[in-house]
Amino acid sequence: MKTTTKQKSLALMLVAPVLLLALPAHAALRVLACEPEWGALAQELGGELVEVSVATSALQDPHQIQAKPSLIARARSADLVVCTGAELEIGWLPILLQQSGNAKVQEGQPGNFAAANFVRKLDVPGQLDRAQGDVHAAGNPHIQTDPRNIALVATALGARLQQVDPSHAGQYAQRLADFSQRWQQAMARWTAQAAPLKGAAVVSQHKAFVYLYDWLGLKEVAVLEPKPGVEPTASHLQEVLQALKSTPAKMTLYSAYQDSKASDWLSRNAGVPAVKIAFTVGGTEAAQDLYGLFDDTVNRLLAAGAKR
Repeated sequence: MKTTTKQKSLALMLVAPVLLLALPAHAALRVLACEPEWGALAQELGGELVEVSVATSALQDPHQIQAKPSLIARARSADLVVCTGAELEIGWLPILLQQSGNAKVQEGQPGNFAAANFVRKLDVPGQLDRAQGDVHAAGNPHIQTDPRNIALVATALGARLQQVDPSHAGQYAQRLADFSQRWQQAMARWTAQAAPLKGAAVVSQHKAFVYLYDWLGLKEVAVLEPKPGVEPTASHLQEVLQALKSTPAKMTLYSAYQDSKASDWLSRNAGVPAVKIAFTVGGTEAAQDLYGLFDDTVNRLLAAGAKR
């Protein structure tokens, strides 16, 4: 029986989907991010080309993480580990990488990316003295509170994605260009919105916002922790309260992962609004991506500033 052209076409239509299913699917580049902001950035730059998991949540202190077996397993299978660096993860990341046995993501390898290496660090100590609390030799590691740093890290991370996954370099480059354009526009908007905050005196619960202050021109006049990472004592809080009588502040900032007890105490006793800052993606309901993180941060600061 002779097969007609129409029958051949029908047969091809039936077989084609089966052939497509048989083709090997692109294996996504596996990215393990230490903090939510870098997971969000990797997703922005990688899209469907990457499979991103995050080691910590916005409600965890990134200094205090355990290298649990489940986390070690994720590091073992990762193609790229993206962390802050600057000693933020010094208490757990070296152990995690060592126990993973994954040569690709060890320090010095292309699969190991430290975001803080690509920005200007603030609060770099003149001399290192651990008696001064949780002091980082490389400078303050909380670089993600300044969107200008996000832009710098994005450029470096985009290049690194192209390096570790060269077969998709063109797609990463295009996604980086698109993100950079949108991010520059967003930064201009945030900077304009936050202009009324310039010069405002603020109190920090933890020394976590120096990059945010540098960006917006805020002036830190007191810190509730007597030393970085050391819980404030009643006597120290009283000292801060007395100091604010001569140098009033507009607000006290604390991170979403922190207990707000000290900030709330100051709010009651000094009439200074306590402002919860998301600090990273997921820290508040509105901060569900990088854009929402800074939308929410600026909005909260403006709302608190309007109260005084």
